[in-house]
Amino acid sequence: MSTTTSGSTNPGSTGGPVLWSNWAGNQTARPRRSVAPATVEELAAAIRGAAEDGLPVKAVGSAHSFTAIAATDGLLVRPDRLTAIREIDHKGGTVTVESGLPLEKLNVLLEHAGLALTNMGDIMVQTVAGATSTGTHGTGRSSGSTAAQIRALEMVLADGTVTRCSPTENAELFAGARLGLGALGVVSAITFGVEPAFRLTAHEKPMPFDEVVGRFEELATENEHFEFYWFPHTDGCSTKRNNRSEGPAAPLPPFRKWLDDEFLSNTVWEGACRIGRRVPAAIPGIAKIASKAWSERTYTDTSYKVFTSPRRVRFVEMEYAVPREAATTVLRELKALVERSDWRISFPVEVRVAPADDLWMSTANERDTAYIAVHLYRGTADQGYFTEVEQIMTAHQGRPHWGKLHTRDAEYLAGVYPHFGEFTALRDKVDPERRFGNDYLRRVLGS
Repeated sequence: MSTTTSGSTNPGSTGGPVLWSNWAGNQTARPRRSVAPATVEELAAAIRGAAEDGLPVKAVGSAHSFTAIAATDGLLVRPDRLTAIREIDHKGGTVTVESGLPLEKLNVLLEHAGLALTNMGDIMVQTVAGATSTGTHGTGRSSGSTAAQIRALEMVLADGTVTRCSPTENAELFAGARLGLGALGVVSAITFGVEPAFRLTAHEKPMPFDEVVGRFEELATENEHFEFYWFPHTDGCSTKRNNRSEGPAAPLPPFRKWLDDEFLSNTVWEGACRIGRRVPAAIPGIAKIASKAWSERTYTDTSYKVFTSPRRVRFVEMEYAVPREAATTVLRELKALVERSDWRISFPVEVRVAPADDLWMSTANERDTAYIAVHLYRGTADQGYFTEVEQIMTAHQGRPHWGKLHTRDAEYLAGVYPHFGEFTALRDKVDPERRFGNDYLRRVLGS
C-alpha cells in the first residue's frame, strides 16, 4: 500500500536503501535493503543472507499497522509475490495460502470454492500474515480473531530453517506463532480452518448512548456479531447486528450501497474531517449531523461482504481490549472524559467484543473481551486524547492492540498477559540473536 520501492531490475530485490512508510503515514523507516521473494526457498536464502551481513529482518504486509511493529533499518521482506494458493481441503475444512495473500483475495477465492472464514474484521486490505501476526479481529459472540482460525503455519526461523507447526507438530512454536508479532520468524504460509459459505443479515440502527450501554450485555449476547460506534460530543450511536441467515440474499441496491458506504462514509466524511481539522470548533456540529446521517437499514449478503466495508479516510488509532465485564464502566468514563475536556473529536469510538481464546499473545487470551477503539483524523494534533484514554484503559487491565498506538512496555504487558513469560522464553529459544527484533519489539517484549 505505502511501501516505496526502488527501480532495481531484480524482481526479487529492490536493493536499498529505500523509504518505507505505513498506510497512515505516521511511521517511516529506511531499510538497508528490500526483497520480495517468490518462494519460501528464496525467503529462507534472504534471511540467511541477512544473518551473514548482521542485518535485522522484518516482514511487512499492507503497512496497515499504526505502530512501528514492521519497521526496520535492516532487511525489509515484502510479501508481494508470496501469494499462492497451496491447497483447498473441502473434506478437512481448511485452506492453505501463502503469507502475502491479501484477505480480500482470500475471501474471493473462498467464495468461489463455496467456503468462508468464520469471522472477520471490518476491512480486508491486510495480508493474511500481517492480519494474524498483529491480532486483527472483528466482533463475535463465540468466534474470535483471524489468528484464532489458524490450524497450521509454515515459517522461516532465524537460521533460515523452514519449519511447520500445528497443535501436533512443534506445538510450543504453534502456541506462540499463531499471533507472533513477527518476533519468532517470518511466516511463509498459513492454514486456516474454514466452513461452508454462509450469509449474514445485517441490521444497522441508530440508538442513544445510554440505551446501547444499558443493553450492552443483552445486545452482545443475543447477536452473533454486535458492534457499535459512539459519536463524541453527542448521545448518538450507530449499532450493527450481524446474524446468520438462510437467505435469500438481499444485498443493498447498488445506488444505496454507493451512497452510504462510499459517498457518505468516505467522500463526505473525508471533507467533514478536513473541515474539522482546520476549524475544530465546527466538530461538535459535524458530529451531531454525522450521528444522524446513517439511517436504519437491513440487508443480507455473503458473509465477508457484510463483515467488511471500504475505509478510505486515513486516521491514526488506539484500541484497547478490556475485560468484557468492565466495558460499560470504561465507556461511561470515556464519555465523561470527552465531555469535560476541551478536545474536539471528529472520529467515532468503535466498540466490539470477542470470546476468550488460547493464543498466548492474543488480546482476548483467557478472558471474554470488549474492544474500545479511539481515532484521530490524520494530521490532527493529539492534545492528550490518546494519553488520557490510555489511562482509563490501563486502570482496567487493558491490553493494547499490537498494531495500534499505545505506550505500554514489557513490564506492564507481563502483568496483563498470563503467558507473556512463555512467549518471551520461546523467543529466546528460536531467535536468541534477535534477528527479527526492532525498537518496538524491544519495548513491548524486552531486549
